Amino acid sequence: MKKIAVLVFAGALSSSVATSAQAAQLQIDVAIPQVTEGEAHWPYVAVWIETEQEQPVRLVEIWRQKPDWLKDLRRFWRKIGRSDKALVDARTGATKGPGEYRLVWNGQDNQGVDVAPGKYVLVVEAARENGGRNMVKQAFDWNGSAVNFSIAAGSELGEIKARRVD
Repeated sequence: MKKIAVLVFAGALSSSVATSAQAAQLQIDVAIPQVTEGEAHWPYVAVWIETEQEQPVRLVEIWRQKPDWLKDLRRFWRKIGRSDKALVDARTGATKGPGEYRLVWNGQDNQGVDVAPGKYVLVVEAARENGGRNMVKQAFDWNGSAVNFSIAAGSELGEIKARRVD
């Protein structure tokens, strides 16, 4: 009898976990192109999720070297950088050279709480010392349905792809 109860409980638990928003993730592939013109420093890059009302939800990652140059990531600086230095420090990694990088958003906000189903926006911004700036954004529905999109390459960012994985 105990064995059956354990199996029923385990089945119910795995079923509830599989249907929770936390089980789903947004896989984000960011490409940094090779720059062949002029002095090519590695770019500062910020990746975050906003609501459709442009309110920050989750800072996924930021790549930087010196904090003085964060202001060059203009939208990031206005939305997150200047007001939440502790969050920026917690999510900061070193700048990256040309290549493709995989990031993951776990469907949670900056406090670790699962976000409500709804419309969200992926924002990726890059700035390069002695170079240009590039910001792209793409709206998506986070409601249990499939998410799969790509954003064309720009001056400082290569192609960006995102898809929901369960």
